[in-house]
Amino acid sequence: MAILILASLIFLAIHLVISGTRLRDSLTGAIGEGAYLGLFSLASIGVIIWMAIAYNRTQAGGDDPLLYATGIGVRHMAIPVVLLAFLIGVPGLLSPNPTSVRQEGAAAKGETVRGILRVTRHPFLWGVAIWSAFHLAANGDEASVVFFGTFFVLAVLGTFSIDAKRRRKLGSGWDSFASRTSNIPFGAILARRNTFSAREYFDWRFFVAILAFSAVLLAHARIFGVSPFPTGWRPF
Repeated sequence: MAILILASLIFLAIHLVISGTRLRDSLTGAIGEGAYLGLFSLASIGVIIWMAIAYNRTQAGGDDPLLYATGIGVRHMAIPVVLLAFLIGVPGLLSPNPTSVRQEGAAAKGETVRGILRVTRHPFLWGVAIWSAFHLAANGDEASVVFFGTFFVLAVLGTFSIDAKRRRKLGSGWDSFASRTSNIPFGAILARRNTFSAREYFDWRFFVAILAFSAVLLAHARIFGVSPFPTGWRPF
């Protein structure tokens, strides 16, 4: 458990302390944007792999007490809740977005605020937040709380961190984009600063999200050892 906690803290530090503060600005100024992004990506992937290995070993080792149990009913919500996460997160990855890496210039383009960005300017992170929140609710063992809790905390705090970085870098260009969007899903729509467009949302990105979700759904039991289906069905 100690190794999992250490890996999780390092993962949070990489994103919130290094990437999420002015320390990032100093590093990019010293080594360049490209070198920084390369090193940051390698570090992030490496620590995620470390976390996954530590998580599996903690669960297999028997030193993983149950902290809470929400019941089988929560587990039965796996498919609709995680589907929602995919329907928000995947289109977000595939849409031009000033909050994404090396897409800051999209803030100057009015047509950028389309599709899922009308719902939230951080669709991928909110997809991760929904995914991790469900796994936190469904799995009350200590290792799962640390593992999925790390992703939940990073996803939620990351939205505010990215907003602050883009505001520093883009100035008035960011203010214009932010005024037409919201961090919290549906915030801009409820405030009447934007409207939802079904025609924009239900495009090819929506179908890619459905395909990606279907692939993960069918392979989940094989890859992770747990069936997401209420009956425990395993496709193969």
